[in-house]
Amino acid sequence: MNTFIKDIRDGVKGMKWYEWVMAAVMVAIAGLAVYNGFTDPNSYNPGWLTIINFISAVCGVFCVFLTARASIGNFAFAVVNTLVYIVFLAYHRNDGFTATLILETVFYMPMNIAMWVYWAKHRDQIENHKTKAKKLKIWQDVVVAAVITAVALVCYKLLNSYKIGCSTIFDSFVFAIGIIAVCLELLRYREQYALWIITDIFAVAQYIQKFDPVYLTKKSIYLIVAVIGIYNWWKLQKERNIENE
Repeated sequence: MNTFIKDIRDGVKGMKWYEWVMAAVMVAIAGLAVYNGFTDPNSYNPGWLTIINFISAVCGVFCVFLTARASIGNFAFAVVNTLVYIVFLAYHRNDGFTATLILETVFYMPMNIAMWVYWAKHRDQIENHKTKAKKLKIWQDVVVAAVITAVALVCYKLLNSYKIGCSTIFDSFVFAIGIIAVCLELLRYREQYALWIITDIFAVAQYIQKFDPVYLTKKSIYLIVAVIGIYNWWKLQKERNIENE
């Protein structure tokens, strides 16, 4: 328990001023959405769901802030964020989020637990609350791109052919990229962030279309932090982790 709390504390202590600013903006927008949800009869989300969104927004941004620095404490926020996000996606499952709902429920949730355990077994030797970072070879990058494309096309075809809700090509690519990105995250590869940048762009496009201010802000922050994350992981791997050289 002491290690669990220390991982969270050390991760949060390392947050930069601009991350606190983004967190404050997220809290403000999510809070306003809660107010609108209970006062505006034309609100996109009912009042109770805006509370769910608020929890997801706060946990989600803290999760990505810590993950961008390879901090093991991120998973405490990740588990809560995934749980409440599943509730949101289930409510809007017929709005083009079916594949993402499946991804979050049967893949992200168990993988969060698996990653938490695996990262903790490979702690950085200098900053103990962080995990070690690895890198892919060029041929592995090519394989990753091919697998993502194939999975996305199969997902889109199956979901729409068998009428499993409603899925867009954007949603299917988010699904495919998300699967591979989480696999790379589990194995601690820095290239995961190249994929997170792509999937966050798709996610921002989805929420612009739906115009949900809370999730649009949240996914926009994810995109910004993903750019920071790829730099941090690249630096961490290059400076002091040579386990896969």
